[in-house]
Amino acid sequence: MYFMYVFVKGMSLIFKPKFILNNITDITLEFLKENSIKGLLVDVDNTLTIAHANPTLKNGVEVWLENMKDNGIEVIILSNAKKERIKHFAGKVGLDFIGLSLKPLPFNYIKGAKALNLKRKETAIVGDQIFTDILGGKLSGVQTILVTDITPEDKLSFKIRRKIEKKILSR
Repeated sequence: MYFMYVFVKGMSLIFKPKFILNNITDITLEFLKENSIKGLLVDVDNTLTIAHANPTLKNGVEVWLENMKDNGIEVIILSNAKKERIKHFAGKVGLDFIGLSLKPLPFNYIKGAKALNLKRKETAIVGDQIFTDILGGKLSGVQTILVTDITPEDKLSFKIRRKIEKKILSR
């Protein structure tokens, strides 16, 4: 019985983000410095943009990205979306990208940290989903930042995931 408790407790920890913020723009230079983060891998949908598959940037993201660039913080998009869609979006915001990244598999998180010329512990993934962004970050050894300012999705699969995510975060 104790083994089962430890196993379940350990499993829930792998889904727990290191940091939880409301919005990507809440990531400040001071926050990054305090946590030894020198580069960011960022999801697109519901992280940089206002909704899933909607290319409209959230309020303040354009200025936030400029501030990061101006202060030497490199940002790379890490997305499960097809490369064609991400290439177009990345070009509009001036970022490098890794599309069709197969999150939560750790390979492209590691590739992203290498592309930033950083150690994994100096890199953070910023995303809105526990089962892709955060789990992949934990598996790859990068720091994890969950942003929760989420536009509700219509698809049933998203609704189910969000319900499970809420239970994990409440523990």
